[in-house]
Parts: sequence; structure tokens; C-alpha cells
Amino acid sequence: MAVIGLGCDPSLTHAQHAAGHVPGGHPQAPADAGVPPGAAPLALPDLIEAALRAHPEVAAAEARYAAALERPAQEHALPDPMVSTSYTSAGAPYPGAGLGQDPNASLGVMLTQAIPYPGKRALRAEVMRREAEAERRQVDAARLSIIARVKQAYFRLAAAYHLDELLQVNGEVLATLVKVSESRYAVGHAAQQDVLRAQTQSSLIAVQRERVARERRTREGELNALMRRAPGAPVGRPVALAPMTLDLGLEALVDRAGIASPLLLREQSMASRTEAAVDVARRDFTPDFALSAGYNYMGRMPDMFEVRFDVIVPFQRARRRAVVAERQLTLDAERRTVEATRLALQHRIQEDYQMATTAGQLATLYRDAVLPQARLALESSIGSYQTGGVDFLSVLTNFGSVLEFEMSYVEQLTEQHVAASRLEEMTAVTLVP
Repeated sequence: MAVIGLGCDPSLTHAQHAAGHVPGGHPQAPADAGVPPGAAPLALPDLIEAALRAHPEVAAAEARYAAALERPAQEHALPDPMVSTSYTSAGAPYPGAGLGQDPNASLGVMLTQAIPYPGKRALRAEVMRREAEAERRQVDAARLSIIARVKQAYFRLAAAYHLDELLQVNGEVLATLVKVSESRYAVGHAAQQDVLRAQTQSSLIAVQRERVARERRTREGELNALMRRAPGAPVGRPVALAPMTLDLGLEALVDRAGIASPLLLREQSMASRTEAAVDVARRDFTPDFALSAGYNYMGRMPDMFEVRFDVIVPFQRARRRAVVAERQLTLDAERRTVEATRLALQHRIQEDYQMATTAGQLATLYRDAVLPQARLALESSIGSYQTGGVDFLSVLTNFGSVLEFEMSYVEQLTEQHVAASRLEEMTAVTLVP
């Protein structure tokens, strides 16, 4: 059975050509204007490091955390003291009138220091420490978010390169089929519709390549934005995707999220903060104090000194009870939010886990079973078409099936890697190095 020459070498089968191999077994990727020949593959760890260093989202979260660390000291400090000056005159309203002559006339100064009930300042500082802990979780969440976005853009860029290569290779195969159909039409062995169908399919491949090129430019722009680089800066070609196996099962991932997810830990920190705030509100039922010390100048008479101790009595107990009730209800709501977040994470992890595992299984099935069979069917139909055994529509149908399966293989690989990156963001576990 004769086989049409696929690409530039008549001995090259469609399966070899679509995989980017020549008969000698060496990879042969199509030339790309955006990637210099011989350039090293784009390293994902380098992109992640550059994005974490340059993206303002991480820097903003770190700045908010640093600011939050300054609040405990503010809450633990004593209130500012108050300095008062006064005069008491005798015989006239102006200062100093009767000074040294009347025992009621004096010039005085007093220093007053408010003193909260013991433990109040420490509790308020603890509230701020727990709030700072919540901000630290936001830093972790921002870092994981940037890493996930870089990985997803990287995987989609790799898929765009792979799809473009597949379309180019299949376009070359289709060009050969067009020539064969034109030759057979010229000698009356094929209908004109065979030529038109082949040309239409060739145009559709050109359209798909334009869409893939747009996707590639979009992902390159996304990576440049994540690294704060110019929109048109060259990015390079990522490493090709391959089926992967998740190291952790579903239950292990859910358990890991329960102890390491920044989103969940932040909600827990906010609930802990409100719990401390409830203690502060309860402590407000205790009195506060004020200590004052004063000096009065009496002129020629002996100086006078004054020490006063004030107690601020918490008479407004209804207001304080309302504050405690409000914060207790807020605490109950935040505890329920923690549980709701835990359940939402569990659902999202299960969804992405199933997506990643299913996509991996499908990609392996496409690679090991579906594609080899479809390529053999195409090669057989091409040989039969040359001898008049089948019509051209059967050849095009088999060709379209091979192209569809090849593109589906790449799509499943991309879906698996993207789902794995989302799992990483939720669980703080590295699944795709």
C-alpha cells in the first residue's frame, strides 16, 4: 500500500510528523519568530521568582503586615498624661492678685495620668497581634496567588506553542493531500469537490493558527504583567507539557488545606481576634483610674502640694453589655465563616482534584491508545485513496479526527496542570515543580 509523503520526507508517517520527529529520531520543531534558534527553554522557577520579587500585590500585602505589627505597641502604651496650669487670685481677677498676702491666692501646675484597669492594655495589644497574624496570612495568600497565576499562564503558553506546532505539521500534511487531490482531479480520477474540501480545511487550519497565536500573545502579555515588564518583552518558549501524577490523594489535600490554607488561616485569625475583643469588652466593666500630682506657688507663704487619685466608675453598664453582645455575635458569625470557608475549600479541592486526575487519565488515553489508532486509520485511508479504494471525504474525516484528538490531548494536559496549580494555591503544597 502506497503512502503519501507527509511533510518533506516521503518515509515520514503522520504519527512521527505530528510528534515533531524525523526518521532519525531527533526532534524537529517548527521555526518561531519569537524564539531565537537554540534558545534555552523558559524556566518556570525563574518566572515565579521574578514575579514574586516585582509584583506590587505581594509588596502591598507585606506593607500591610508591617503596618499591623506596629499596632500592638500602640495599644499597650499608657494614655498620654495631661498637664494643667491654674491660678487662684484674691482681690482682683488677674493672675497673681493677692499672691503672698491671701492664703487662697496661688499659681499651680498639675500632671494627670490615666491608668486603665490592670490587664486592659495587654488584652487590647493581643487583639492587634491577632489582627497582624491575619495580615501575615494575607501575605502568604498573595504569594500563592501570584505563583498560581504565573504557572497557569506558563502552562497555557506552553499549550499554545504545542497547538501551533500541531497545526503547522497537520497543515503540511493537508497541503500534500491538496496536491494529491488536484493531481487526481486533473486526470479525472477525483471530483472537484475533493479539491474544494481540502482547500477549505486548509483555510480552517490557518484560522485556528491565528487563534492560537492570539492566545500565545495574551499569555506572554500576562507573564510580562506579572513580572512588571514591558508588554512586548520577549518571553521565550516554555517546556512542553506532559502527563503528571498527583503525589497526594484527595483526603490528604483536604487535610493539608485545613492546616495550611492561608484563606482558612486568615479567617481563623480574624475569629481569634474577635475572641480577644470579647474579652476586652468584658474587662470594660472594671473601673479605670487617674493619678494626679500638683504644685501651687503661694508667694511668700509656704508652697502647697496636691496628690489626687480618681476612679472612673463604669456606671453605663447597659452600653457595655451591648458591646459585649455585639462582639459575641460577631465572634459566632466569624466562627461560622471559618466553617463555611472550610467546606468551600473542600468542595473546590474535590472539584479540581477530579479535574486534574480525569484530565491526566484522558491525556494518557489519547497518547497511548486513541491517537495511535487514529493515525493508523488516516494512513490506511490515504493509501486506499491513492489506489481508488476510498473517497476523499473518508480521508478528510480521518484527518480531522487525528487533528481533533491531538488538540484534545493538549487541552487535557493544560487542564490537568491548571487544576493542579489551583490545588497548590488552596493547599500550599507544591504539586507541579
